[in-house]
Amino acid sequence: MIQLENIFKRYNDTTVVENLNLNIAAGEIVGIIGHNGAGKSTTLKMIAGLVEPTSGSARVMGRDIRKDSVKIKQHIGFLPEESPLYEAMTARQYLLFFSELYQMPREKALKRIEQLLDSLGLAEKDKLTGEFSKGMKRKTAIARALLHDPDLLILDEPNSGLDPLTSFFILHYLKTLKSEGKTIILSAHNLFHVESICDRVGIIKNGKLLVFDTMESIRARLGKREYQVIFNADEKLDYEWVNGHYIFRAAEVESIAAMLETISANGWILMDLSMKESALEEIYVKLMTN
Repeated sequence: MIQLENIFKRYNDTTVVENLNLNIAAGEIVGIIGHNGAGKSTTLKMIAGLVEPTSGSARVMGRDIRKDSVKIKQHIGFLPEESPLYEAMTARQYLLFFSELYQMPREKALKRIEQLLDSLGLAEKDKLTGEFSKGMKRKTAIARALLHDPDLLILDEPNSGLDPLTSFFILHYLKTLKSEGKTIILSAHNLFHVESICDRVGIIKNGKLLVFDTMESIRARLGKREYQVIFNADEKLDYEWVNGHYIFRAAEVESIAAMLETISANGWILMDLSMKESALEEIYVKLMTN
């Protein structure tokens, strides 16, 4: 679906993206994260054909992004971080206007608009977008990006500034789109959202791609795994005491097994055994501060 090889993007003497190599398969949801100014939005815009790389090879859906950008854009839906609407139009009018830009037949466009507004839960189709909440505006912008039924959806901060319930709805909606065969690339500052929805995650720092892998592999390489045993005993012990229980923590399974044997041998009461793995946010902070 997408192959970026040795991509550089420079503005005068400033290198924004440096030697980027990225391969994304059809049907994946991929998250691109990094600090402000890391090169995330520039990377998304290069994939979308809105910004041309300074050097390197960029192919999307088998086509060269430089030579065939017009044909590629016909199959891409792009949602920028800031996406103002025409506030004197209703949601239906706004989408119908863009359907004409896409040269969609009117009957097909009207059917598609109703389908999208219904699937996104936008019941007030004839209300002016200027009267919409931020969540409703974002849903309308997503509908615009999906209007021409693109194969590739590129979203820059799709949940920016939204309340938790609307954010959850949009994440669930993106999973539905994936089940329909769409490829989705998104950038987000909320790393919990990225971790919960993405098949693979890329971390960019100062224009360089540091990591691009599944969360499982990222945790195995850069995170940590901790096991926790919670138990009770009728005697004073030299273990951590929290909320009326003793807690034993260790990174090795062998240490936990030995602790379980100790609990059994002494007749103590096992309350809980759990495992905690590093969250993406913890790994991200570690990479950004090193």
